[in-house]
Amino acid sequence: MLREILAITGKPGLFKIVSHNNKMLLVEELKTKKRFPAHARDKVVSLGDIAMYTDSGDKPLGEILDLVYAHNNGKTIDVKALVANDGLRDEFEAVIPDFDKERVYNNDIRKLFMWYNILVEEGYTKFTEEEVAEEAGADDSAKAE
Repeated sequence: MLREILAITGKPGLFKIVSHNNKMLLVEELKTKKRFPAHARDKVVSLGDIAMYTDSGDKPLGEILDLVYAHNNGKTIDVKALVANDGLRDEFEAVIPDFDKERVYNNDIRKLFMWYNILVEEGYTKFTEEEVAEEAGADDSAKAE
């Protein structure tokens, strides 16, 4: 699921791939459903390719989003209040106690929480299940051979 969701540098929000060709992607903003092209010059990153630093290594964004979802019981996070009260790091530490405090910046945490809110508002509740199921299916077919 996260492989189809994109972040585009310089554009707020998250986007879903609608179509693609050699020179561009046709993307749709998750909130407004507005479609537009993302060209080769745009820096586009799939959420499935993002990880955050922890003391035990990099943790995939999908796992972090699942932990945030469980910690908040599926409710959105008031990011503005956390920023105003300097509570971003405390809230993130409650979810990921071993995050690398030197390499994960407040802006990274704020962006993560904003992405989480967008995904939850759009009805996403599982962030790693589909990818795990695909891997399990590939393992089963390899064993059958």
